Amino acid sequence: VKTEQFSQPFPIVKPHLEAHRLWVAKLRSEGVCITSGYRVDADGKPGGGGLMVFAATDYRAAEALVLLDPLVANGCVDWELNGWIPEVGDIELR
Repeated sequence: VKTEQFSQPFPIVKPHLEAHRLWVAKLRSEGVCITSGYRVDADGKPGGGGLMVFAATDYRAAEALVLLDPLVANGCVDWELNGWIPEVGDIELR
């Protein structure tokens, strides 16, 4: 799970955000189990940062993938990567 916050003004981030969307779509078309979106506040307004959930064989593989993200590669976000171990519920990463 990658969480992130913009570290640059939106006009600088905007073209890289579109590249990020295309990158995620390409990975999905290649069969990678990945989803990405933005967090919102109680009123549904964006600004809470982003969240990307994906399957990887291990932490190093996950980090390698994150480093390819156009938002990360272009220094647009401060980010954190954490593994996730599902314990209760029916969401499953392939």
